[in-house]
Formats: sequence, structure tokens, C-alpha cells
Amino acid sequence: MSGINVKNLTAEEKAALLAELQADASNSRIQKREAYEALRSQFIHEVQEKVTLLVADVKGFHSWIEKETKAFSETMKEYGQVKSTDQLNFTITDGNFKLEVKASKVKAFDERADLAAERLIDYLKRYMQQSEKGADDPMYQMAMTLLERNKMGDLDYKSISKLYELEDKFDQEYADIMTLFKESNQVQKTAINYYFHERGEDGIWRRVEPSFCRM
Repeated sequence: MSGINVKNLTAEEKAALLAELQADASNSRIQKREAYEALRSQFIHEVQEKVTLLVADVKGFHSWIEKETKAFSETMKEYGQVKSTDQLNFTITDGNFKLEVKASKVKAFDERADLAAERLIDYLKRYMQQSEKGADDPMYQMAMTLLERNKMGDLDYKSISKLYELEDKFDQEYADIMTLFKESNQVQKTAINYYFHERGEDGIWRRVEPSFCRM
């Protein structure tokens, strides 16, 4: 094609040559696109496969350490290392590895919060329908976001507390719903956390955290 003198071509021949060049370029783009999409599909499939296995391993480890820690705690109580049957915090050290088990009380809600959440969702839907901005109304979006539940299906105490701050933005019905939320805040749950530490050659204990953020 480099030996072709374009000046000597007729208008029809130039049009045919241009069409051929465009077809070659189009075919090249298609091939590159298909190759990219195939690589993308393979890559994301491998990521999904490994993430799925990793999540299953982490869930399995969490269930295992809960069961084994509880069993070992009972052994400690029998041996006399735990001061009272209510004591849930303890540390186990062996060699250069240490496990800390810490229990803390976290604020939660009883069943009345579920009723309040249902009422609030209905209220917000009616509010959204009456608003000029509809679903784009920032107050509606904020309130709906604060009603989102965590992975355990529970309402977040801090998020619900922020809903209280919006009482002056709405009417008495909203205030009544907030009162129901406040009355439901009478239950405390015990959250148990596990912390792992390893002592380095310098003798300093460092926390071992299986998290991307700590690597």
C-alpha cells in the first residue's frame, strides 16, 4: 500500500482505498476491545473467586475463635484464673504471641425501634411526594441514609441519634416517631472483640491485624 501513488488514483479508487483503511482500523479496534473485555472478565472472575473464598475463611475463623474462646474461658473459670463468672475480658500469652479478648457494652434498641423505623419510612415517603424536589430532597436522602442497617440487620445507634437533630425540620408526627426511638433505647448488647499481638525481635508487642488498612 505504501507504493501506491494516491495522486494517480481516480475519485472512485480513492474512495475504495479510504473504505479499506477504515475497515482495517475498525477491525483492529474490535479486536482490541474483544481482547480487553476477555481479560477483564477473566480478571474479575479470579478476584470474585478469591474474595468469596477469603470471606468464607474469615467467617469460619470468627465462628471458630468464638467457640474456642468460650470453651477456654470456662476452663479458666474452673482453674480459678477468672475472678468472677461475669468477667469476659482476659489476655492469653504464650511465647511471642498474645490474644486479648475484650467485651464492651454497646447501645442498641429493642423491638420498638423497628416499629419507629417503619413509621419513619412511611412518613418520609409522604414527605418526598409532597416535596418539590421529590427523591432529590436532601432532607429525605439524609434521613433515609441514617435508617440504613448494618450487616447484622441492626439499626445504628449513632445514625439514629442524628435523626433526633432533624426534629425542627419536620412536624409533630416526626417528633413522635423520634420519641418512640428514644424510648426503645433501653437495651445494651455485649460486643466481644479479639485482638492479636506478636512480639518482634526488639521485644516490642505489635498488633496483628488482618486488614488491608494495616498492611
